Amino acid sequence: MKNIATPALFAFMLGFAACQFGTDTKKEKHDIFTDTLVYNYQKIHERAPDCGEKADSACTVVNINYPVFKNMPMLNDTIVKKIAQLVIMDDNRPDKNLTVMAKKFIQSYLDYKKKEPSRDMFYTMDSYAKVLMQDSALITLEYGGFNYQGGAHGSTFTGFINWNPKAGKKIMLNDIIADGKYPELTKVAEGIFRKDEKLSDTSSLARDYFFKDNKFALNDNFSLTPIGLRFVYNPYEIKPFAAGQTELIIPYPSIKNILRPNSAVSQYVK
Repeated sequence: MKNIATPALFAFMLGFAACQFGTDTKKEKHDIFTDTLVYNYQKIHERAPDCGEKADSACTVVNINYPVFKNMPMLNDTIVKKIAQLVIMDDNRPDKNLTVMAKKFIQSYLDYKKKEPSRDMFYTMDSYAKVLMQDSALITLEYGGFNYQGGAHGSTFTGFINWNPKAGKKIMLNDIIADGKYPELTKVAEGIFRKDEKLSDTSSLARDYFFKDNKFALNDNFSLTPIGLRFVYNPYEIKPFAAGQTELIIPYPSIKNILRPNSAVSQYVK
């Protein structure tokens, strides 16, 4: 079934953001709100032979769900590669075909059961990519999922793809931030991070966080939203597993002076 995202939700978010920051909600229309892209969701579902009549939640199962865009092979390849990197098999190389990866995952479980037949345990792969925003000027996707292959607990991950459909390439942070302004972006981000974490300007990051040299740093896991740059730190990245993910949103008004002109987020900044 074809899915063509409508802009109503994002127009509402944009209007809400404008109210939040005291700007006029009557905005000029942009190409960003012209839907022209078509995609279908592809689903892969594999069950281990010993599942029998068990529910998916009680045996080894692979579920992968991701969009395939019409006439956009480079973006489709990027989506597949990102999902494939979430689960690395014994050869330590991501697969280029997700169906093959799913079958190899099931086989890895069967190989384990041969070695440990008495262990009452099953594997899980639940991976996805989904469209957050899409139109003729910008596509933002989230990908990730949950994976368990033994051990104390499984692993979760959330990542993003920001795509320029006209140029046919990923949008990087330096496509948004002006040259030489990354330190200023980091400074603004740290102020927001400390406020979110209820830390003073001088509180040490050494005890509760895993930042290199105990200095705050942004990662490159971000998405472009109508209200700001959204960064996500995954479990173990800056905090213990039990702390889960940490999200950081940098509103565009707080970095307006360091944004590149005519970038992918220009329509959100007035």
